[in-house]
Amino acid sequence: VWHGVLFIRQGLYQEGIFRFILTIPENFPDGDCPSLVFSFPVFHPLVDSSTGELDVKRAFPKWRKSANHIWQVLLYARRVFYKIDTKLPWNKEAASLYDNEPEAFRKEVLKTVSASKEKIDEPVKSDDPHILRFTPLDPSVHEEVRKKMMSMQVSQNEPGGVKPGLSWMKPGSVQIFAREDSASA
Repeated sequence: VWHGVLFIRQGLYQEGIFRFILTIPENFPDGDCPSLVFSFPVFHPLVDSSTGELDVKRAFPKWRKSANHIWQVLLYARRVFYKIDTKLPWNKEAASLYDNEPEAFRKEVLKTVSASKEKIDEPVKSDDPHILRFTPLDPSVHEEVRKKMMSMQVSQNEPGGVKPGLSWMKPGSVQIFAREDSASA
């Protein structure tokens, strides 16, 4: 049993954070394909609305140990959020809305995304010491570290390669600044 989290970066489910449990059969890799169940039901045509299970067999109808791998299941789980398939859905309501009422579908997806972000901080019921656990941002704890990070820059001349200075990232953005000319340093 593997615990995981998908972070959706773009598309209809953008900003969704979906916990899941991947269960690998006892006789793996000779048996059936692994199953993947989201921690709460995700509004999606390929996810069972009552159990949260993703239709993995759609992508792997016959698991072949020589051709199929766990990483492919994880890639498939991520891909279903970017490329919506409504043929033979497990959630008929989601498929119907996607095909016939895209705005209503989008509203339901926004509810799912919002719920995913609210639920991410909830305690996880697991004895696994390596499971990802999230806590709400606490500025009193994180602000000091953020300030240190923002005051560092890479240097070829300093021990450890870091010296106080400018960040290579534009504050509030993921845009990278142009590299400083070494003559101006």
